[in-house]
Amino acid sequence: MNFDLLTQTMRSLALEAGAEILRIYEGDDLGVTQKADESPVTLADEAADKLISAGLRAAFPDVALVTEEQADSHAQAVNTFLIVDPLDGTKEFIQRRGDFTVNIAYVVDGEPVRGVVYAPAKGRLFYTRADGVSVEEIGPFGEAAGPTQVLQVSSADNAGLMVVASKSHRDQATDDYISKYAVRDMTSAGSSLKFCLVATGEADLYPRLGRTMEWDTAAGDAVLRGAGGVTVRFDDHQPLRYGKAGFENPFFIATAPSVDLKA
Repeated sequence: MNFDLLTQTMRSLALEAGAEILRIYEGDDLGVTQKADESPVTLADEAADKLISAGLRAAFPDVALVTEEQADSHAQAVNTFLIVDPLDGTKEFIQRRGDFTVNIAYVVDGEPVRGVVYAPAKGRLFYTRADGVSVEEIGPFGEAAGPTQVLQVSSADNAGLMVVASKSHRDQATDDYISKYAVRDMTSAGSSLKFCLVATGEADLYPRLGRTMEWDTAAGDAVLRGAGGVTVRFDDHQPLRYGKAGFENPFFIATAPSVDLKA
């Protein structure tokens, strides 16, 4: 894999998809329908998926591609692949809350090694450089990459942690787990922005006790790992792996390594 080309391609496609998403977001008709599993899908999901998929297939024709919006891609048995959620946080998009992202990642032997997370409504762009180090690019965003800030997870104070939780999927089980920690403050965020908040050091801990798919998490997880963070399974604290059958995740915890994880 040419990682320079990969980073350039993922960044460019995320920005192009983000522009298309914002065009629809700022219009009158979001085109909301339901998939077979009763989850919502919009015109923006479909437009962004078409754009990103075409760009990735043109640049990397020999690499397997898994994308949320193409059900036939979910039947693949792969452990090295590109994976896309063209619009993560569809509920936030529909409610016009701004916490939605474009997610593109590259997984090698089950590990997300490169990724980009772009939050177009918030003007935040996170990605892994060709060398695997995660950065946040400082906008405005142009065709060429602008100034960046290297990301580094926090050195957590376990006597007072900053916790981020899901905005749309908060439940009692999550609250019960968080209560095991000494928490200084809590925030909520949608989509894969939660991973990015841990990557920047704005949060120390993100537990997810609910259903997610690999396309929901791979890009944010790659950004977190490139900032020195970890994402582990909730049950045994082993690293979260990718390329699982059906691409469904177990419960997990995304965290700075300095956090003393609870059982």
